[in-house]
Amino acid sequence: MLHLRVIAPEDLRDDVLRVLQRHVGVAHLVIHPGAALDPEGDEIAADVARESANDVVKQLKDLDVQHRGAITLTALDTVLSTRAHRAEDEAEGDPADALVWDELITRTREESTLSVTFMTFLTLACLLAAIGAVTDSMVTVVGAMVLGPEFGPLAALSVALVQRRGDLARRATIALLIGFPVAMGITALLTLAGRAVGWLSFDTIGDIHDVDFIFQVGPVSFVVALLAGAAGMLSLMSSKSAALVGVFISVTTVPAAGFTAVAGILGHWDVAAQSAAQLAVNLVGVVLAGVLVLVLRPRGNVIPRSAQT
Repeated sequence: MLHLRVIAPEDLRDDVLRVLQRHVGVAHLVIHPGAALDPEGDEIAADVARESANDVVKQLKDLDVQHRGAITLTALDTVLSTRAHRAEDEAEGDPADALVWDELITRTREESTLSVTFMTFLTLACLLAAIGAVTDSMVTVVGAMVLGPEFGPLAALSVALVQRRGDLARRATIALLIGFPVAMGITALLTLAGRAVGWLSFDTIGDIHDVDFIFQVGPVSFVVALLAGAAGMLSLMSSKSAALVGVFISVTTVPAAGFTAVAGILGHWDVAAQSAAQLAVNLVGVVLAGVLVLVLRPRGNVIPRSAQT
């Protein structure tokens, strides 16, 4: 379940209570009149079944609560309550299939911000991928795939396309369009340094076998990107972090970006072009899969029984 906390001005108190009281998926309704100081108003709390969250939040937004007060949602790991269990049973749909849009939008917005941390992780991941490629080390490449933060902006872009959120789309696009070139540029500079001191040469990547999947782009690459993108979006919707790690290992974005820079600096322009194509195929595949999952998701959880009567 989710814990809902509402701060609302006194004149909206009755309206907010009516919204919460008429939903079968709401339990443990509590009100503290005049408890909120900034903004001033009442604090109203309740536990809400995930299946009912979208409809509850939408009706609260229709009251303009988000502008005149506040709406917060917190996931509850353990709830020992017969009333809460009954609310979940009576709400339409299954909690595992319930998509709470505001929760997903907030999560993807946070993970798609172009920040120093994002840039650092992406650069380190590209460098690790480059090292793994030139040393033909699968372990190092997999480590780079896990480290890469690029799935956040890709998921945010999928959500933005489905929800038509221009602000979220701009945030995600900026992170990708600035993040990858900067990370690849730094990787290229360090590759030049390695070549200058004799650590790297044209023959360095001439005989690699274990990580040649990085630049072997084809239909299978697109299929893998689609499957990984679908799994990643499902993991975000259901908060399955373990599944998300598996997605990172499946997508050849960071390795392709790092190897594009290395191959180009060392003069393997055909390999660099193939790696760049691999990067593009994976980026498009992940975003497309995310959009399809959101569009084709189960919709039985949107309309609670209370809205049907």
